[in-house]
Amino acid sequence: MSVRLVVVSHSEKIADGAVELAAQMAPDVQILAAGGTTDGRIGTSLEKVMEALDKAAGGDGTVVLADLGSAVMTAESAIEFAEETGGILLADAPLIEGLVAAAVAAQSGADAKGVKDAAEAVAAAFAGAGGAAAEPADHAASARQTAAPDAAGDFELVNRAGMHARPAAKIAGGISALDAEVTINGIDASSMTGLMTLAAGKGSVLRVEATGPDAEKAVEYVGGLVRSGFGEP
Repeated sequence: MSVRLVVVSHSEKIADGAVELAAQMAPDVQILAAGGTTDGRIGTSLEKVMEALDKAAGGDGTVVLADLGSAVMTAESAIEFAEETGGILLADAPLIEGLVAAAVAAQSGADAKGVKDAAEAVAAAFAGAGGAAAEPADHAASARQTAAPDAAGDFELVNRAGMHARPAAKIAGGISALDAEVTINGIDASSMTGLMTLAAGKGSVLRVEATGPDAEKAVEYVGGLVRSGFGEP
């Protein structure tokens, strides 16, 4: 079993589309859509969300992602009414990218907290792109950025399409579940969008540097993905 995911959106089409996209990168993860109202209108339905949570019960926990304010409120209400509230976590993350990162983390075997953290790491990456939020919070953080990494490796992309959305999501999702600060060619490896900006094609070399307790595991994880071509031709 793995952690299960529930997608809450004001639009049934958006929820279904998000599930379809994430399922391409996490085929073994159960992802349930709860979009729109029961009569097909734009809005959210407590009944649909509770039904999805009931279907998700029995796994290794459930992580919920929602799109806009009232969807979050509906999700919170549904969680309160759920029979097994202790195993349900609500992630504060952008719906699509957060869902993809969460799905990949769940596919890799992360627990519910790890899946939630993977989704929220995307939000943190967005906040960091704003400028001031990207600055180190203290001198210790600054020192970690300039110190030699605990582990590092160079890996050549062998898959035909290079670093597109699916490989970026697999890397970001797995890295977000590890206790390590990881960069790939200087980009935060837990940021799916950041990795895609590398525009690295087949034959490009990825320099992976990691610091922290899971540093070696992180480098091995990325190296394994790259060497296998991310399961692609």
